Amino acid sequence: MRLIGLTGGIGSGKSSVSAALARRGARIVDADAIVRELQSPGTVVFDEMVERFGPAIVAADGSLDRQAVADIVFNDEQALADLGLIVHPRVHEEIERRVAEAEGTDDVVVLDIPLLDRSGWPGLLGTVVVDLDPEVAIARLVEHRGFTETDARARIAAQIGRADRLELADFVVDNGGTLADLEVEVDRLWAWIAELS
Repeated sequence: MRLIGLTGGIGSGKSSVSAALARRGARIVDADAIVRELQSPGTVVFDEMVERFGPAIVAADGSLDRQAVADIVFNDEQALADLGLIVHPRVHEEIERRVAEAEGTDDVVVLDIPLLDRSGWPGLLGTVVVDLDPEVAIARLVEHRGFTETDARARIAAQIGRADRLELADFVVDNGGTLADLEVEVDRLWAWIAELS
């Protein structure tokens, strides 16, 4: 198994890089997808979040209202810390379980983790950072994901800074161009991964 960390700020295009790596044969362990699974109604994480943040975070259909959660935690440092205490240990446990499934294989396993830059991960052969000018990321979040500019800026501000993230990179994917440009960048990354051992 070759274990690679993939990270990038919100709106950087990390999910696009992850999907492109999957098309090339990588096994993706997507922390955001795991979070969504663990926050489903009826789970311990969901129940603890409702207990901490109140019934206002539950949508009319009984699912988690992610925007309501964001509105609370990205304007309150203690609330953000409390959310982390509820969610992060469970996500970490599930990631470990999925990585363990690939032990003893020749698979390229990509840990797609937004906060990898803060937490690190044992056994990584390298850390890949998807990089994008924060102003471009904000514009993309507003245009493609329906964020308000204020919300996009708050979320970016809550993350590690661009310069600090780049310092941790063993490989940088530049996502400032077109989708075709990104495919070229991912080809370059895939070649780099192939050289790792």
